[in-house]
Amino acid sequence: MKSIYGITLEALEEYFVSKGEKKFKASQTFEWIYKKRIKSFDEFSNVKKDTIELLKKEFVFSKIKLVAKTSDTDVSKYLFELDDSNKIEAVLMNHDYGYSLCVSTQVGCNMGCKFCESGRLKKVRNLYTHEMVEQILAIEELENLRISHVVLMGIGEPFDNYDNVIDFIDIINCPKGIDIGARHITVSTSGLVPRIKDFMNHGKQVNLAISLHAPNNTLRDSLMPINRAYNLDMLFEVLREYIKKTNRRVTFEYILLDGVNDSKECAIELANLVKGMNAYINLIPYNETSHIEFRRTPQDRIMAFYDTLKKNKINVTIRREFGRDVKAACGQLRSNYEEAR
Repeated sequence: MKSIYGITLEALEEYFVSKGEKKFKASQTFEWIYKKRIKSFDEFSNVKKDTIELLKKEFVFSKIKLVAKTSDTDVSKYLFELDDSNKIEAVLMNHDYGYSLCVSTQVGCNMGCKFCESGRLKKVRNLYTHEMVEQILAIEELENLRISHVVLMGIGEPFDNYDNVIDFIDIINCPKGIDIGARHITVSTSGLVPRIKDFMNHGKQVNLAISLHAPNNTLRDSLMPINRAYNLDMLFEVLREYIKKTNRRVTFEYILLDGVNDSKECAIELANLVKGMNAYINLIPYNETSHIEFRRTPQDRIMAFYDTLKKNKINVTIRREFGRDVKAACGQLRSNYEEAR
């Protein structure tokens, strides 16, 4: 049995047609589950009984289980348990423009970024589409609010779970589904070049963010093993192609690590790397963890790095810090929970 939350509108239309039904019944079904948030096929009051029985034979209403929640000012972090007892995290942030949810796409991660807590626990499996959708539905129900923005920056590398992630985006972006605007959805990748090429041809006006974190191959090799497979030359070649084809701006995420990548020389090198591109840099103060030796760059050097980029006419922002007291580093809540057990 498949979860009803894991099928796109187009796939559900094809399913109904294959069973000799009218495809508009897919829209009816989406209306009940995403607009009215009904959790039983028997409550579909304007749908024929035969159609309901057809749905019940093929689909179920699945639900992930909340295990733990921590909160701080304008941020809450949730630990969910899946049907196979694996754990994932989601983070809800309250911005002045609405509620943003950071969702996980995998159980664990194989990218091995040296500064990342979630990478300490290796990839167990990809999340299914419905397990990503349910992170949104569960938190909206629990907190009685509407999530307006989604970022795929939680545990896992989204483009290492490409097909399920694309279906997830289609479902949450669908006007008859959760109906989150494409430009309110951001996918972050460490730089899987072949999947970036696929993504540029997908056609959605979804934001692309690149986890960069170093301005040269030598440093990036030491921090992010993915760079040995797809180095900066390969990455920037495909990103220029992406920008030209989609006319979309790219975000470069750059975590500042004390004494590692936060020098003035690094800032100048970074400015030269991105100069002339339709892009901006999002500087991220590091969330320290007890398991990893990297430390947060002091505030005065964060500002010096920022000022150097600005003087070099680079569009740059400093990400607002959320939840330093709620184990907000990606994978930290899950890691601490497992170790406590």
